[in-house]
Amino acid sequence: MRRGARRFRVGIDVGGTFTDLVALDETSGELTRLKVPSTPCQAELGVVDALTRLLEKVDASELALLSHSTTVATNALLGQINLELPRAALLTTEGFRDVLEIGRQNRSEVYNLSVTRPKPLVERRFRFGVRERMDPFGNVIVQLDRASLDAALDAIAQSDVVAVAVSYLHAYANDEHERRTRDALRARFPQLPVSLSSELDPEYREYERTSTTVVNAVLGPLVRTYLERLAGRARELGVSAPLYVMQSNGGMAALEAVADRPATMIESGPASGVIGAAYLGKILGLGNVLSFDMGGTTAKAGTITGGEPQVTGEFEAAGRTHSGRAVKGSGYPVRFPFIDLAEVSAGGGTIAFVDAGGALRVGPLSAGADPGPAAYGRALQATVTDANIVLGRLNPRALLGGAMKIDASRSRTALEALLPSLPELDLDRLAAGIVRIADAEMAKILRIVTVERGLDPREFTLMAFGGGGPLHACALADELSIPRIVIPSDPGLFSAYGLLAADIRTTAVRSFVALAKALDAAQVERAFGEMEARGRADLGRQGVAEDALAFARELDIRYFGQSFELGVPGRTPFDGDAFQATLTAFHERHASTYGYSSPEEPLEIVVARSTAIGIVAKPPLRRLATKSEKKPPKTALLEKRDVYYEGDGRIATPVFSRAALRAGNRLSGPALVEQYDACTLVAPGWRAGVDEYGNLRLKKAK
Repeated sequence: MRRGARRFRVGIDVGGTFTDLVALDETSGELTRLKVPSTPCQAELGVVDALTRLLEKVDASELALLSHSTTVATNALLGQINLELPRAALLTTEGFRDVLEIGRQNRSEVYNLSVTRPKPLVERRFRFGVRERMDPFGNVIVQLDRASLDAALDAIAQSDVVAVAVSYLHAYANDEHERRTRDALRARFPQLPVSLSSELDPEYREYERTSTTVVNAVLGPLVRTYLERLAGRARELGVSAPLYVMQSNGGMAALEAVADRPATMIESGPASGVIGAAYLGKILGLGNVLSFDMGGTTAKAGTITGGEPQVTGEFEAAGRTHSGRAVKGSGYPVRFPFIDLAEVSAGGGTIAFVDAGGALRVGPLSAGADPGPAAYGRALQATVTDANIVLGRLNPRALLGGAMKIDASRSRTALEALLPSLPELDLDRLAAGIVRIADAEMAKILRIVTVERGLDPREFTLMAFGGGGPLHACALADELSIPRIVIPSDPGLFSAYGLLAADIRTTAVRSFVALAKALDAAQVERAFGEMEARGRADLGRQGVAEDALAFARELDIRYFGQSFELGVPGRTPFDGDAFQATLTAFHERHASTYGYSSPEEPLEIVVARSTAIGIVAKPPLRRLATKSEKKPPKTALLEKRDVYYEGDGRIATPVFSRAALRAGNRLSGPALVEQYDACTLVAPGWRAGVDEYGNLRLKKAK
């Protein structure tokens, strides 16, 4: 084992099939890369496995930081085995105990008379009404009745709940009753975690606020146990570095901060890849980037405009998707900032089958990490990976640089089992059909985050990563007429790399719900100042130095009478001129979003939001010496392989080692570029070049 003064920052991303680790040596800029199989039922075991392998190369004392992204919270809400949700109680204003079931009364399937709403996360028998009442302005209508509260506490004492959510009517305007309730709970049940709506989501709209608080409460014990177990295993390995976790907003938070607010990490896993794409896009000067991440179980797409990922203020956790779109009313609303993503069940492990009508289908079920594709040797289910092996696009002998053996004959056997139900197809056309169906599903999510949001995909660069993204990028770019593709130097590990580029973030909210003309700039500036002081203290506790702090301001505004609002950046300081500029910016944002604006209509300020940012040093990109030779060196050519292309049949395709390519090298499709963590297909009609940072830049041939 080596010992030395070098310090390492480590990013570990848990995916559906593989757990990826990237370790950055901050003194040399070198990256250590590892992929190990994920362990879905005990996610921390894959993390520990990857960390153990890293510590065979470096000493534990050399690790400066551990960054982690995980889907443990999402998986728990989806009902994964061994991740059963803890039992929680809800204390709410008397008469409002059924708000979780009433919700918005919207139906996820409008024309389905038998549609089933999501099962409430707190059973009705554990939802208790407490006599108290505030008005929307924070004035006390009914004082908190101690006898009513004590009755609820007595009921909790007789139950086996392990967490409590407190969400009183209009607590966003006055949190006194919620704070007094927490004090009573702590006095009676010192070990019982309590989630307050006024701390987690101090905004109006009762259902969303209560749902957010309940989701946080039920996830709390499970997430805290997972993180403490993971931290404990890391300590057993001798690692004393602090542990940070990716949040859904694309920012990191210290373990303790996330353990207290687990609802902030529901989309932890997908966020890190988008942050990596935004960082690399800035370095390359790309402007608009379309982030595309295809892993073993799902594919995800997001947009980055002006260097910033698109963020939404609300998300339905554990909801269903249809053609990549979230089905409203099918999940549990969580009101925290989320990286705006579209997702579809189309990954390397997605299973192909023939339905009862005789049609070839792909997904949504996935073979995941266990048993995995047929080629992995543990099952005979045909997957997208098996189709790519049959087509010759994936190495038929081994993956991960030879560390993971592949049995191509099992891929053929799995696909051949489908042929009797599809007599019009031969094996190559069947495999191509599986890939084409998967491509069509993935193209939908790219359209959702561009065309359906008023963006032109032709003005974007497609950044494809994940284990499968580089293999399918050309087909997707052709489908949407995207002219440029970037494949990062380590695409299969890119989400783990994104963890090293993420800043530390925390967001505070102040609710107003007042006409703009009834507010003055000093009131808003005072609110921003208080939130920034809270953010400064919060990040200070997470180890962020004062000189690394930055703040972003935003106001949610709407025309009076509208039901929903738009976010507009706010200036510092927020004086009269800044107030007027913000209102003008709202009219412009409304016009660009909806096609019109109404400057004569009164405006309503709904929420002020402050994001405190702890700036983290970004991983340096090492420039490569550019060679004058455009042709790849002879040592880069590994073999020629027969690869099937629709319309062209099988073509002898050169297979290059990416590690042997040099900056300035050029390739013409068809070609394959293999590396440890992925394989890139340069399709016929495309050209590829290696840039000064080792990225593959693909362009459509003229």
